[in-house]
Amino acid sequence: MINMSEVIKLRRGFNIKLKGEAEYKTEILETPEFVAIKPTDFYGLTPKLIVKPGDFVKTGDALFFDKYHPEVKFTAPLGGKIHTVKRGERRRILEVVVESDKDSGSVEFTKADPLSLTGEEIKSNLLKSGLWPFLKRRPYGIIADPGEKPQAVFVSTFDTAPLAPDYNYVMKDQLKTFQTGVNALSKLTTGSVFLGVNSDAVFTKTENAEIRHFSGPHPAGNPGIQIHHIAPLSRASVVWTINVQDVLFIGRLFETGRVDLTKTVVLSGSEVENPGYYKTVAGVQISCLTEGNLKKADHKQRIISGNVLTGTSVNEESYLGFFDSQITVIPEGDDYELLGWASPGFDKFSASKTYLSKLFPKKSYEINANMHGGERAFVLTGQYEKVVPMDILPVFLLKAIVADDIDNMEQLGIYEVIEEDFALCEYVCASKIKVQEILRKGINTMIKELG
Repeated sequence: MINMSEVIKLRRGFNIKLKGEAEYKTEILETPEFVAIKPTDFYGLTPKLIVKPGDFVKTGDALFFDKYHPEVKFTAPLGGKIHTVKRGERRRILEVVVESDKDSGSVEFTKADPLSLTGEEIKSNLLKSGLWPFLKRRPYGIIADPGEKPQAVFVSTFDTAPLAPDYNYVMKDQLKTFQTGVNALSKLTTGSVFLGVNSDAVFTKTENAEIRHFSGPHPAGNPGIQIHHIAPLSRASVVWTINVQDVLFIGRLFETGRVDLTKTVVLSGSEVENPGYYKTVAGVQISCLTEGNLKKADHKQRIISGNVLTGTSVNEESYLGFFDSQITVIPEGDDYELLGWASPGFDKFSASKTYLSKLFPKKSYEINANMHGGERAFVLTGQYEKVVPMDILPVFLLKAIVADDIDNMEQLGIYEVIEEDFALCEYVCASKIKVQEILRKGINTMIKELG
């Protein structure tokens, strides 16, 4: 029984009620024909290729590394032949695609109980195996620097984003491996591994970690929100975060000595015929999950790698994002709408309760990607503060970024946030401001000026 006085209750925030929630059923997919690693998934990364098209690699072989941190390698999720290296403008590397071969084998890494190893031995194993990039540094939300020692590691074990996977369901039969991963993480920090859990969590008996209970609407499941309420960040702070399923990858590495990026991905949204959970591998091609599983419609559909607030618009030939465990499909919303904003809105969802749909608070809605207008004057409305459960003034922080006022950016809390923490601001914004884009610009400025 949880003592409710020990639960951190977040009042501010907002839950977007989308149709298309996944059923609690898991289908195991066949090994995909193609998988890919995309350097564009990593902020600030300058990749240097190790392989070329036609080369053969094993699972766990390095494909490229970080130019400025050569020890940080990015490895193949599956073995096989290098099919394509897709490039964009100025020959920027966009994707490294592997055509899988079940007979390719796996690279052997250190197999041991993490508790019997030193922090340096664990770090070396993670770097060589390509699992290091799953660790993100806060401030800034970039790949963790192997030369730093974090004051803590934070793992949020639940996701409150729209139609996000239920990790209590996903992880319930994998807790032993999760524990191995937590044991490894505990050796990398001078402080503690913090697990943010909700009331129904299956993670509460995890050892070598400090458990913190949270309740409230989205973004209560964001690591940044949890860090703010446990140990707020400053310029001198360095902590790391990692997604809950990625802890499994670390656990499997030390249990088997091999890279195994098997993960559970949820396919959801109003345009999905049978929303559900699918066991596949990181970097899988989107079509492996969506083919034959989308509704036949006379309107365009938007496929998103991730959730509707922070995900990336993709097509079926694209590949799942490195950090994503979710694919969402909703209507594009570019068709003609009778009456538009003047309709009573019984079937429209509004954060400001503008429509009559406010009379049905428990109803789920089919929401499309239509912006309903263009960018306007950036004015104070008080809406941002209602959806950010932090002691931060979002509008003033964003205006400081626009003005390149570094001192004010520091004072207003830029070290505490990344895009996902302000994503709801963009959703509720009456001015249609590109909040996440502005915030990343500010973060990049701080990295450039202060490091």
